[in-house]
Amino acid sequence: MGRLLRPFALAALLATTALSAAVLSAAAFPALAQTAKPVRIGVLADEAGFASDIGGKGAVLATRMAVEDFGGSVLGRPVEVLSADMQNKPDVASNIVRSWFDVDGVDMVTDIPVSSVALAVQAVAREKKKVLMISAATTTELTNAQCSPYSIHWADDTASLAVGTTKAVVQSGGTSWYFITADFAFGTAMEKAATEAIKQAGGTVVGGVRHPMGTSDFGSYLLSAQGSGAKVVALANVGAETIGTIKQAGEFGLTESGQRLVGYIVFITDIHSLGLDLAKGLYVTSGFYWDKNDRTRAWAKRFFERHGKMPTKEQANTYLATLHWLKGVKAAGTTDAEAVTAAMKAMPTDYFGTPGSIRKDGRVLYDLDLYQVKTPAESKAPWDYYKQIRSIPAAEAFLPLETSACPGVKAQ
Repeated sequence: MGRLLRPFALAALLATTALSAAVLSAAAFPALAQTAKPVRIGVLADEAGFASDIGGKGAVLATRMAVEDFGGSVLGRPVEVLSADMQNKPDVASNIVRSWFDVDGVDMVTDIPVSSVALAVQAVAREKKKVLMISAATTTELTNAQCSPYSIHWADDTASLAVGTTKAVVQSGGTSWYFITADFAFGTAMEKAATEAIKQAGGTVVGGVRHPMGTSDFGSYLLSAQGSGAKVVALANVGAETIGTIKQAGEFGLTESGQRLVGYIVFITDIHSLGLDLAKGLYVTSGFYWDKNDRTRAWAKRFFERHGKMPTKEQANTYLATLHWLKGVKAAGTTDAEAVTAAMKAMPTDYFGTPGSIRKDGRVLYDLDLYQVKTPAESKAPWDYYKQIRSIPAAEAFLPLETSACPGVKAQ
């Protein structure tokens, strides 16, 4: 009888020993137990369309640089970066992020160009209780009626972009305006915000036209602008379409006839593509310029060595947003969206050495600057394109919180 029990006793002893070892391992090495489940960040980018140069692969690189600079892990878990081309289509973007959240375990999504895409993705993230760090789309609706308690808006928005440029141009004699506007959420929101700023500054809007996304021939729109007699032709489009409009305006002799061109959302890569002969004199409002201070120059140099181009404000904002989210995860001790968002709003932001803050509605507040594009004679080195005209304090640039229609803010 004793001989029959011996194998069973041995098996039980081995099982108990194995269980004890497993429990001891999990207790003694909790970080190792968590590494099987990485923290994941999704970069939702335009990788082949009109905004690919201003975000695209550069935005993915900026995200990876933020992860590297943070140390590559958080809460003892490795951080992974996924990316996808959303083709500037709200339905495609929504399907990607839904799959990221449901299947791939993505904890946060960043970049997100095109306002209509951002609004669609925000609705999915709100439903799934996931964090968005929006560093590209510009519509103020993201922190207004369609806001989410889990979204942080890092990009310069339509209101802030309108303020500095408009005020300076009207004060210098540009009192009548004509708009060439991209016919999607960003363009219409930008035109609306700029029109309000023009009127407040004492100017008037005499007309405008709208063009579909993907337009390459702006001839008829520029002829209408010339015929309007407006002193200023404002471009409420972006990326390749802004570049195309400015190039063709030069061919039509628009500025030679005395009209001024103003681009509301212009990137350093746009100026590089155009060249200073065509771009000189343009006004640019931005929270980031690579040559602003020692910290922007140091980071831009590292970015340039890996990308071959100086970073745009979209790419810089993607880097900063990712870093701040990782800090929020560390402070909260979890990737839970509600806890991380609360932690991020409680701590100051760091805009390359300049402190900022995040409001209740998710709007990131920082000072902006109004620049003017240099002439070829003024530029002393490659990518030396901007000269500062004035600083725009955050309180002046962004819409006040009391005007927000965000349900979460209004309920407080």
